[in-house]
Amino acid sequence: MFSKATLFATVLAACIGASAAPQEIWNPKITSPDAGTVWPAGSTQLVTWDTSDAPASISEQSGILLAANDHPLAQGFDLRSGSQSVTIPADTAPGSDYQIVLLGDSGNLSGAFIIV
Repeated sequence: MFSKATLFATVLAACIGASAAPQEIWNPKITSPDAGTVWPAGSTQLVTWDTSDAPASISEQSGILLAANDHPLAQGFDLRSGSQSVTIPADTAPGSDYQIVLLGDSGNLSGAFIIV
């Protein structure tokens, strides 16, 4: 299961790797997946987040993890885009407590969702 210590270490590494220029910390709300979401293992899905309050200067680091197993699903995309396609690994075990972690200036978790 995903641990808060692992999330902290991942977020810290992303922040340390960010450019040296002063930047605002931005923690965009993940809008999808949410509690009503069901994604099949092996499928390509769209992770979305709210960009309405994005600062002008943000980290160049970005990533999306599948929190239950710290599996990286995407990296290197523009956080201001508000969405990123990801492919759920075909060997992901079915479960109802999966979460997505959006990394960049800060890290945040989606609501728990289901993978079948």
